[in-house]
Amino acid sequence: MTLIQLKYFCSACRCHSLTGAANELFVTQPAISLAIKELENEFGIVLFNRNNNKLSLTTDGEIFYEKAAYILQYCNEMQYEMDNHGKPTRAIRIGIPPILSSIFFPGMLDAYLDANPDANVTLEEYGSVRACDMILHDELDIALINMEMYNIDRLDSRVLLHDQLVFCVSPKHRLADKPYIEMSDIDGENVILFNKDSVQNNLLKSRFDTNNIKPNIVMQGSQLYTTINFIRNGNCGCFLYESVVAGLPKYKAIPLQPPLKTDIGIVWKKGRYITSQMQTFIQFAQNYW
Repeated sequence: MTLIQLKYFCSACRCHSLTGAANELFVTQPAISLAIKELENEFGIVLFNRNNNKLSLTTDGEIFYEKAAYILQYCNEMQYEMDNHGKPTRAIRIGIPPILSSIFFPGMLDAYLDANPDANVTLEEYGSVRACDMILHDELDIALINMEMYNIDRLDSRVLLHDQLVFCVSPKHRLADKPYIEMSDIDGENVILFNKDSVQNNLLKSRFDTNNIKPNIVMQGSQLYTTINFIRNGNCGCFLYESVVAGLPKYKAIPLQPPLKTDIGIVWKKGRYITSQMQTFIQFAQNYW
């Protein structure tokens, strides 16, 4: 087994064809085919199902791909770190949902940089759904997300804190004095939701549909303070994490009945090589919360 064989195999996996892999790597198709055949002969397994020139992984192929991708990524990271030894390391690409970035992250990031002054990070705002997809495609290294994701089993993760969604309103709102909110209270109510790539929207819409509730959705946005300005006059409300509303003392946080609980966590791609910078950040985030 050689690294070049693994590289050819992984390219064929991504492209789902020998021709696509050959074009991606600027080699001949027979070279890709030979590398895959040699791997199959060496380990006595079949890596691909072949159907009309389209490749799909067998069960053994899926296991092999996970390990091969890890080896190649490890080698790439090692080469990068050695080539840049003594130079600034590549920044950790961290995805953060807009709803969390204003309240949660600044304090945590300041504390992390104080503790690790040589750390190098870049932050990108994405909803949890989009951030997880970017993790899987190696476009982000780490993301803070709502853990109620349908594909969470494809990621490694750590829970940072337990939370719940509450209905946030101005003290002027007609529901402001209620001890809790049932879905029936929301029917026809002016409501602001966050963008479609946020997990809390999926959770809320599922509960709306289950209870045949149709709120009047006046806006879907991504910026917390824009949303807060909208609800200030008491004409509408929005669903936020309880811990976020705790930083907004001028507004009322009304619990839902039954509660809609969720976990906030940190995720990264399962099976990928974890750099020392990433290890430090993940451990810091766990200890911080």
